Amino acid sequence: MRYRLSITRAAARWRVSIGAALVCGAIAGGEVTNTAAQNLGHQLVKDDGLPSVDIELVIAVDVSYSMDIDELVVQREGYAQALVSNEFLQALKTGKNKRLAVTYFEWSASGDQKIIMPWRLIDGPESADAVAAVIMQTPVRQGTRTSISGAINFAVQLFDENPYHGLRRVIDISGDGANNEGGPVTGARDAAIEKEITINGLPIMMKPKSSMMDIDDLDLYYEDCVVGGLGSFVVAVKDRDKFKQAIRTKLALEVAARALEQRIVPVVEREPRVPCLIGEKIWQNRSRL
Repeated sequence: MRYRLSITRAAARWRVSIGAALVCGAIAGGEVTNTAAQNLGHQLVKDDGLPSVDIELVIAVDVSYSMDIDELVVQREGYAQALVSNEFLQALKTGKNKRLAVTYFEWSASGDQKIIMPWRLIDGPESADAVAAVIMQTPVRQGTRTSISGAINFAVQLFDENPYHGLRRVIDISGDGANNEGGPVTGARDAAIEKEITINGLPIMMKPKSSMMDIDDLDLYYEDCVVGGLGSFVVAVKDRDKFKQAIRTKLALEVAARALEQRIVPVVEREPRVPCLIGEKIWQNRSRL
């Protein structure tokens, strides 16, 4: 059985327990969809003697060629500012350990992943400021193709290098297009879920469709083909002015283990609303031209 929860501009019947301001942010930043809203406090069973944190968070940021420089700058600033925001720091206090481990990398093609910040601990404002400063130190870069599967596979490997043990493991992945290189995204997603890793998505839909590589309903593609795991959700960014607020909302929701108090609505399993190989097929058609 699959479960789904939506928070939209028209449907305000759902409540977010970390405050009304965050609800407003979720609505302003785009649509929030929870695809597995059971047991958000799920704990990994692992006795490895490592220092404990509430969440191991991998932030995977799209820098493919379809992202223009302005978007890349706003995205980088958005994550840095979100990590020091009141929403994020308040969410941090809701956890058992009141601290998390985070790493940040940029990705484009299947063999192009660059770690901007190795694993760091955030346990309050000072450490959050230090992490944000590290993220902002590296110059913004632009990659080539879009391999969401490559980013997920790379992120999964990073958990093995983390010197902290989290009660939850989460990949926060952003992107403005469908997977068009590397292995199928659903295979990478399913492999991560098997390791009890949750994938949350931030599809970026701020620009009008301008090239044959762009797809309609990128948010639905992320919902059906990219995200997964316990408590997974999507925050779609459809307004440039709301980009940074959407990032803040998403990070706060990820950190607060029981951020959503909702009625669970079962949804019948069905075929993806957007074909999960749409990016690969569009690239093949483009290559024939």
